[in-house]
Amino acid sequence: MPMNTLFVFDIETIPDTDVVPALTGETDPDVDIRRAALEAYHLEVTSGRNTFPRQPFHRVVAISFLEAEIEFEDGFENYYLRELRTGGTADMNEKRLLQGFFQHFQRIKPRLVSFNGRGFDLPVLKYRAMVHGVQAPLLHDVTNKWENYSSRYAPNWHCDLAEVLSDYGASARVKMNEICAAFGLPGKIDVSGGDVTDLYDAGHIDAIRDYCETDVLNTYLIYLRHQLHAGRTSRAGYNRAIADIITLIEQEGEARPHLRQFMDAWGIAANNTFLFED
Repeated sequence: MPMNTLFVFDIETIPDTDVVPALTGETDPDVDIRRAALEAYHLEVTSGRNTFPRQPFHRVVAISFLEAEIEFEDGFENYYLRELRTGGTADMNEKRLLQGFFQHFQRIKPRLVSFNGRGFDLPVLKYRAMVHGVQAPLLHDVTNKWENYSSRYAPNWHCDLAEVLSDYGASARVKMNEICAAFGLPGKIDVSGGDVTDLYDAGHIDAIRDYCETDVLNTYLIYLRHQLHAGRTSRAGYNRAIADIITLIEQEGEARPHLRQFMDAWGIAANNTFLFED
């Protein structure tokens, strides 16, 4: 299925404390006590290695995505940026957020791009959709046995950069921030994933949304560099796609200060050299 939409996405989550009584037996309603019980459970099941909740035990609080149109010309792909936006507000419940995401996905039938999306983002989205009875039939369509969203080795359907760049585990899975440092990209600026729960508790959902959008921008920039290296887009196509991002930031940066901050950090990281000259 030739896809004409690129869909770069990322999610932000907090621990789901509603599951704690059934999972651990802890019935105290205090959120901090339940979070501690969830951490203790994961320490136990990982022999003390990890407190990070497994995929079913997250609650999605923001989904950011970037859409770009894919055009095919002379054997290359060109990407034309349409929008960068986020679902999730302080008063939006998780079910509505997931319904909106999967309905949009079902409608546009895109090529997915993520960073560790196969390991974390999509499994979380699937589990949480099942919690709420939200359907996503396209995600599970395996009419084509080898080319589908479930296939690990079908990057034209879902390109998980954490997997693709490590040759599916043949080399080390490098963190996004490490790749950004090597490529002269902004990476994470003031916020990281570990800050999301505290921001949510403080009512700073906008800061979470802004952070999620900058992760999406970093993912897209890494994807463009990979597509250039792989010869799937030309140098001119790469530069055009970069120019689209800069234009978006110039047009929307006043209303969305986190984009201006991203651009400033990008300029420092790249020594104000954003394009590749012939």
